[in-house]
Amino acid sequence: MSSTSGVDVSLSGLASGLDWKSLVQQLAQAERAPETQMRADQTKLNDAKNAYSSIKTELSVLQSRVTTLQDTSLYDSRTTSSSDTTVASATASAGAANGTYAFTITQLATASKRTGTADVGKALSSTADVSGVTLGTAGFATAITEGTITVNGQQIAIAKTDTLQDVFDRIATATGNAVTASYDPATDKIKLTGTGEVVLGSATDTSNFLQVAKLYNNGTNSISSSGALGSVTLTGTMANSNLATAVSDGGSGAGEFKINGVSISYNATTDSMANVLARINSSAAGVTAAYDVVNDRFTLTSKSTGDMDITMADVTGNFLTATGLSGSTLTHGKNLLYTVNGGAQQVSQSNTISDASSGISGLSVSAIKEGTTTVSVATDTSSIKSAITSFIDQYNRVQSLIDTNTASSTDANGVVTAGTLASDGDANDIAATLRRTVFSQISGLTGTINHLADLGIQTSGNDNSLTLSDSTQLDAALSSNLDSVKQLFTDPTNGIMVGLSGYLDRTIGENGTLIAKQNSLTKQASDIDTQVANLEKQISSDSDHWTSEFVSMETTQQQLNQQLSYLTKQFGSSSG
Repeated sequence: MSSTSGVDVSLSGLASGLDWKSLVQQLAQAERAPETQMRADQTKLNDAKNAYSSIKTELSVLQSRVTTLQDTSLYDSRTTSSSDTTVASATASAGAANGTYAFTITQLATASKRTGTADVGKALSSTADVSGVTLGTAGFATAITEGTITVNGQQIAIAKTDTLQDVFDRIATATGNAVTASYDPATDKIKLTGTGEVVLGSATDTSNFLQVAKLYNNGTNSISSSGALGSVTLTGTMANSNLATAVSDGGSGAGEFKINGVSISYNATTDSMANVLARINSSAAGVTAAYDVVNDRFTLTSKSTGDMDITMADVTGNFLTATGLSGSTLTHGKNLLYTVNGGAQQVSQSNTISDASSGISGLSVSAIKEGTTTVSVATDTSSIKSAITSFIDQYNRVQSLIDTNTASSTDANGVVTAGTLASDGDANDIAATLRRTVFSQISGLTGTINHLADLGIQTSGNDNSLTLSDSTQLDAALSSNLDSVKQLFTDPTNGIMVGLSGYLDRTIGENGTLIAKQNSLTKQASDIDTQVANLEKQISSDSDHWTSEFVSMETTQQQLNQQLSYLTKQFGSSSG
């Protein structure tokens, strides 16, 4: 800021009367005029870059379609059918021999099973005296619930704190000794004896004692538990699992046994029975271990079907002996038995018939039930046709996108609007090269098909699109001349797809021409940002210079005005 006698001369026109600040702004705006064209050019560059980005995306999808058609395994793919899918289903791998096979399933495969000794749980009591057997802690398979039971029409209260003898005494008292109860330690059963028919239960009973004790009406004066009452406890430590034979781990906590040669470790004082069963099931032993609470026994069932053994051995401790598995009975699994086309009986350990069993290369049949079904294996021409039509659709999508971006349109007033890439020959070159590569007659092939037209595929003279004009011609070629179709698309030297794949790599690959084109457009758009920034710097510098000159002018004008005012005053006083 400059001032004379305290007057701010930076105020536009204060001394001169000239609005020079507006003039500076107008000069700056005039100097900024080229930016409008530069930004317009930048918009066109960015539009072109976005258009090419869309084309590249569609070309990438086309490249995927090309890869599919170029894969020889596509033409070796097989489809299967079963005349009775309730008997068996089938699948076939690529290259499987085409044919029809009649499978007759005479026996399905089942799994082998080891059934342990029954009643491995400790009896409720070792003697007939059950005055020390408390219901809440007794070794029943199911916990007793409190409430009431009915015996010969009389209600009897049941509490978890009751002993079994308490229950016996209440039954006798309630029925006037018409029904008495006892426990047999040899059979681990309760027996109810009456002077007449013993009748148990009513709709109002709230305790499950009778069910847990396995006591059911039989229309006589004597009812015994239908099975032994002592049961194994799966939770808690194995030392408290209520087994008739206590589990030992050898005393060191390093118990071990083997199933099918696979070692299973356990600690009798820290592991529960449920822990060990889960450990068996998750191991590589190939069996499922379970506890049968109804029959109070352990079982091992093979996870694989077929007639095979389940081997076991205690290594350290007595787990298998204590659980009754060491004395288990083997129920042999069954092998799958079948015939093919009425031939000799074939055998498979599983219900899946592989080529190792049947000798039919690449065919897998899953048996579901006994019976007969005819399995047919044929070339999967529908998948090949689908791949071809998907290629055509994507090729046309690319050509349509290019056409949209290069075409010009005229509105009702005759105004012509050019497409984003109308003046860019690279897009038209892509369209023309794609058409030439795809729809040229191929030389060097040994088959009778060397042109897409041989498959009923045509191209229009008006655009670059492809059309499957004769679907029946394609179907006929796939069914009767598949080798030539395969060669047309997959030949590594002369096939259509190898040429197209190479062109796409050169266009949208890592160093492709379209990538270079996009990079060039990006750089040109970025250069405009730099040019605009540089121009703005120049405008700012020029504006500062012009402002300085006008401020200097205002200062000089202010000084002249002051001198004129002084002289006017002097001459005015002299004349008086």
